[in-house]
Amino acid sequence: MAKPVVAVVGRPNVGKSTFFNYLAGRRISIVEDTPGVTRDRIYAEVEWRGRKFTLIDTGGIEPFSEDIILQQMKRQAEIAIDMADVIIFLVDSREGVTGSDKEVANLLRRSKKPIILVVNKVDRIGDTPPEVYEFYNLGMGELFSVSSIHGLGMGDLLDEIYEHFPEDKEEYIDENVIKVAVIGKPNTGKSSLINKILGEDRVIVSDIAGTTRDAIDTYFKIGDDEFIFIDTAGIRRKSRVTENIERYSTMRAWTAVDRADVCIIMIDATEGVTEQDTKIAGYAHEQGKASIIVVNKWDLVEKETKTMEAYKKTVMERFAYMSYAPIMFISAKTGQRVTKLFDMIKYVADQSTLRVTTGMLNDVLNEAVAMVQPPSDKGKRLKIYYMTQASVKPPVFVLFINKEDLMHYSYERYLENQLRKNFGFEGTPIKFIHREKKEENQY
Repeated sequence: MAKPVVAVVGRPNVGKSTFFNYLAGRRISIVEDTPGVTRDRIYAEVEWRGRKFTLIDTGGIEPFSEDIILQQMKRQAEIAIDMADVIIFLVDSREGVTGSDKEVANLLRRSKKPIILVVNKVDRIGDTPPEVYEFYNLGMGELFSVSSIHGLGMGDLLDEIYEHFPEDKEEYIDENVIKVAVIGKPNTGKSSLINKILGEDRVIVSDIAGTTRDAIDTYFKIGDDEFIFIDTAGIRRKSRVTENIERYSTMRAWTAVDRADVCIIMIDATEGVTEQDTKIAGYAHEQGKASIIVVNKWDLVEKETKTMEAYKKTVMERFAYMSYAPIMFISAKTGQRVTKLFDMIKYVADQSTLRVTTGMLNDVLNEAVAMVQPPSDKGKRLKIYYMTQASVKPPVFVLFINKEDLMHYSYERYLENQLRKNFGFEGTPIKFIHREKKEENQY
């Protein structure tokens, strides 16, 4: 049910990052250049000829420079082989075939996945340079020569990648099934929660952080409601992700968020809200995912009068940008309030698909503008002509205005609050698109 995954593999300094950046940033439609993970450019979601796919950059992942390069390269290649549907094997035309290239080729050749040999740094237009033909000795079949800097040969290469996309990777969306990603720091009880829901140990649980390496899908039905729970590896701070395999586990967790309809953001009640918790939640927010903040291990917290209210206030302060997200207190170990999660998941999923007619939207808009005037700057006042809803999951609204520069964030937030007050949208972010429109009958 995931999009095709294309991994860029090769030894250091063959131009993988430049190659990746070109594909992620030019001549193709960028669907999402993910914040948080792509600060170090691990992956990007892109589109070519109408097919979306995830592009992975394995370049530059060498946490210990004193390690033997081949050992690090082997680990990268093995991870890429495991994850990818199509593998791009990148080599350097200027340096020719090296022992490291042969090592990668030996690893890739044993896989049964499509491998495309790409000779980089061929910066001249015209006939293929003679040195390129040396790479046929790697035994990888047909090769493609490209220039990552100038973009030469990229179109033909993308067409070749497209031809290798597996048919069964097209995502089939069953509207009746709610996909739920359980995300959070390591050891917050994500696997324990899913095990409690299922009533059996489907997911390995241990006190060792990072036990879950991959995103694991589990189907569950209760009554007429169907769910797919996606358990993920805990997302650590970047400074603590020292192993290549853990970096890719983190990447898989981000992709689980991309696939989900609803995100359960797990917080460890005994630790409180950490900076990493806010970053994880922020990613779900930026991706427009309906979310529930779940404080786990509540059974371990010593309680006094109004303990929950005080804790909830602290959580809301740390997640100020997600004031729409409901907060629940549970114990995955004892099962406390776990069954109530299902109703909340269904509720916020419904809220994220809520549609409002244009007439009702503009009634609320007119009332909001009458109560609080739009901002002005240098004698010019913002005018909002009308509003319409463009899409759902998350709800997206188009505001037709006279001048985009006049729209302040604070006023947009005010309009968002008015929409929530009148229609709900609990548990889901709301996004706005601005469209400049000349005022009619201008003289």
